[in-house]
Amino acid sequence: MARQVLLFIWFLSLSSALGQVSYSIPEEMAKGSLVGNIAQDLGLDLKRLKSGKARIYTGDSAEYIELNKERGVLLIKERIDREALCGQTTPCALHFQIILENPMEFYSVTVEVTDVNDHSPSFKRTEMKFRISESAAAGAVFVLERAMDLDVGTNGLQTYILKPTDNFSLKLQSQADGSRLVEMVLQKPLDRERQEHLSLVLTAIDGGDPQLSGTAQIHITVLDANDNAPVFMLKVHKASITENALKGTVVTTVSASDLDEGSNGKIAYAIKNTLDSVPELFEINETNGEVRVTGNIDYEKARHYQIHIQASDDGGLTDSCKIDVDVIDINDNKPLINIMSKLTAISENSHPGTVVTMINAQDPDAGENGKMFCSVNENIPFTLKSTNANFFSLVTDGDLDRERESEYNISVTCADEGVPSLSSSITLSLQISDVNDNAPVFDKSSYEASVQENNTPGLSIFTVRARDADFNQNARVSYILEDSSVNGVPVSSLVSVSADSGVIHAVRSFDYEQIKDFKFRVKAQDGGSPPLSSNVSVKIRIQDQNDNAPQVLYPVQSGASVVAEIVPRSADVGYLVTKVVAVDVDSGQNAWLSYKLQKATDRALFEVGLQNGEIRTVRQVTDKDAVKQRLTVVVEDNGQPSRSATVNVNVAVADSFPEVLSEFTDFTHDKDYNDNLTFYLVLALAVVSFLFIVSIIAILSVKCYRWRRERMFYKSGANLPVIPYYPPLYADVGGTGTLQHVYNYEVCRTTDTRKSDLKYDRPCTESIISLDTSGTQTLTHAQRERLNFDCDDQQKPPSADWRFTQNQRPGPSGSFKFQSTNVRWTPPSRLRAAATPEVAVGTGPWPNPPTEAEQLQALMAAANEVSEATNTLGPGTMGLSTRYSPQFTLQHVPDYRQNVYIPGSTATLTSNQQQPQQALPPPQVAAATAVAQPEPPKAAQTPASKKKSTKKEKK
Repeated sequence: MARQVLLFIWFLSLSSALGQVSYSIPEEMAKGSLVGNIAQDLGLDLKRLKSGKARIYTGDSAEYIELNKERGVLLIKERIDREALCGQTTPCALHFQIILENPMEFYSVTVEVTDVNDHSPSFKRTEMKFRISESAAAGAVFVLERAMDLDVGTNGLQTYILKPTDNFSLKLQSQADGSRLVEMVLQKPLDRERQEHLSLVLTAIDGGDPQLSGTAQIHITVLDANDNAPVFMLKVHKASITENALKGTVVTTVSASDLDEGSNGKIAYAIKNTLDSVPELFEINETNGEVRVTGNIDYEKARHYQIHIQASDDGGLTDSCKIDVDVIDINDNKPLINIMSKLTAISENSHPGTVVTMINAQDPDAGENGKMFCSVNENIPFTLKSTNANFFSLVTDGDLDRERESEYNISVTCADEGVPSLSSSITLSLQISDVNDNAPVFDKSSYEASVQENNTPGLSIFTVRARDADFNQNARVSYILEDSSVNGVPVSSLVSVSADSGVIHAVRSFDYEQIKDFKFRVKAQDGGSPPLSSNVSVKIRIQDQNDNAPQVLYPVQSGASVVAEIVPRSADVGYLVTKVVAVDVDSGQNAWLSYKLQKATDRALFEVGLQNGEIRTVRQVTDKDAVKQRLTVVVEDNGQPSRSATVNVNVAVADSFPEVLSEFTDFTHDKDYNDNLTFYLVLALAVVSFLFIVSIIAILSVKCYRWRRERMFYKSGANLPVIPYYPPLYADVGGTGTLQHVYNYEVCRTTDTRKSDLKYDRPCTESIISLDTSGTQTLTHAQRERLNFDCDDQQKPPSADWRFTQNQRPGPSGSFKFQSTNVRWTPPSRLRAAATPEVAVGTGPWPNPPTEAEQLQALMAAANEVSEATNTLGPGTMGLSTRYSPQFTLQHVPDYRQNVYIPGSTATLTSNQQQPQQALPPPQVAAATAVAQPEPPKAAQTPASKKKSTKKEKK
């Protein structure tokens, strides 16, 4: 067998056209034997075989051939027995397909299996017995059993040899089906008396190389004379039968006759087929020659049968005939649907025409019964395309959308054209895989929420939510706070958003007075690649709380000076003494202010307007009323709980200035003020001492530099430091705020005495800031110099007529420009350490070079002023209640947001809602700064101060 395999490993034919390849191999090749180089013959690259997951599809048939993807060749997988595979059918071929994926392709391959002479002829019965009468005439024919050779072609049965040939010879007759009928012919009569029994050997020989053969023994018994053999009326009979005919169905009836009588004329019928399945499917009645069906007739297995009938008498004479049976096909087979290759999932962005599944449909029936048409269910974006006979491809026929349909159950139905039509169907389940083609969508087009001010940092405000119609990772939404700013501050410092839940958290505590509302955008982004996103606008409103107490703007409270309002004794009932001006930076009812008189020296003399804070007389002033009156006014807002502030108003009931002076010299400082003053003075003295020692060392080390240093020091020493303090959220916005006029107050005082003179100074100019209606005009440096010069020339002693008219007092109605009222306290023996308002802001030069004592005095004064400014101005913002009487309109109220001068200090308060708060520097920094500044020029002395000064000099 090995020698035969080596002999027949060669290709008999090879052809390829339109994706079809044919090979020819001998049977019985060993496992692993080479069939052909399929990659080369199909023009495929080995990489394509691997990437396409090449495989062999044989349907329901056994796989005899395997594909080696590494070498691109076809190999024998199982030993092929042509006789077991095809029987006597020629040619014998294996049909299969090579399937490739990505993209899907298939190629038809046909492998013809050629016969090898591996079977020798054989007889079903090794012995044949004949009873022949001695009277048989020469030429009598006896049909012999044919040998069977499973091989075909030249390897099949070729001839017979009969030995000995003394009485008989062989006669071979070719049949229409290619087989041969073997007959033994009597050559010369038999003589029973001479030889009663004969033994012959029949040898069947095939045409293989080497030849194979099989033998059978023929035993002949010579009988007495029977000179007439049975004779059939027809040598060939025609019949037909439908497949699946019931057992016992009569096919046909044969008949033979014998002229002999008796036992020699009695005929017996028998079927002589030995090489096929006829004896299992048909039977014949020995007596009447009726042929019936005994097995299952299947058109798909055999469409034609030949039945050989022999008639014999008791004398041993025989005759033969044949029956040709045609099988009629009926539609008894449903189409068979085989899945060659399929996808379980397809992307939703697949283009129309994408192959999803390749199908092979077969119907074993013939004619119209075997014709098929296949279809899929309606209303789905898929269709079937016929690529070859009985081969179909399921392809996409439209756009896919996973969000509309995530899975399809595709029913493929194939039906034949028989009557009645038979059909079969299969269901394919196809998942639609997601593609990130949907951006997240928010529940609302915009969001708006509110939160109370003074909230706890980290407070959850509300939640934004977006949904993504995609699936899995493509639908995972993350929330991102987009970069933006609110009043110059990054929005990320105000709020944060949870990336997973979309919860908006407050990063810090909000202050309604700083920011009332703000907007930002939140972006929702999915987890696809590339990611898709959408954004939404979010507005946060800050709700006000009553967290700010009212702030008194006027009268200005100072612990080191006493400001008194003068009421003449001739004042009538309802005389406007002054007006308490207060603001509350809260809003709504939290900012509604009411004024009440808490304490008063004489409660029957004054009253306070509940809404406008105006202090008026309630009766006629008499001579019995005390000169010195002290009122305590409580300013309370309308919040829950309410907050309040108190202010002390000093009122002088007098008609002359000396009377007022004598009374107000008895005012003493508060203990708290004295303690603070002592602390800051000691601190300032320590700082000055340290700086003085440093200066001495520097002067001694750099003596040549000292003179130049002193000049520069004197030249630049005229400008006193300006200590900026910005109340929160108030700025000079060019007259667009609440107050329309600049309203300046100035209190000038000394630092180390409790006995002072009262001086009323009417400055030559209104202010360094122009008091136009808008409050936005500012004088240039040259104009300030000119004003300083004019002021020095026009400085005069106080006027004897020191009383104010009704229109000159702060707060009343009427159109006027206010001239600042200064109540100054000066020690009896010293000059005033404060300059005019112009000099106080650094616009006037020193009259004479300052001495070291004067510098120390100025330093202490500056430290004292810083202390008072820090204690006087509390945190908060500047505003103004609008609840005034009709006589006091906003046009008459000074704009405290424009310029507010700290009494006794050079600091100027400028409010700006766009700027952050800036607190006053601590006393140590203020004292250190004051050392580098020269002492301000001494103010003009009042007559009282001159007197005390003279007395001290005499002492």
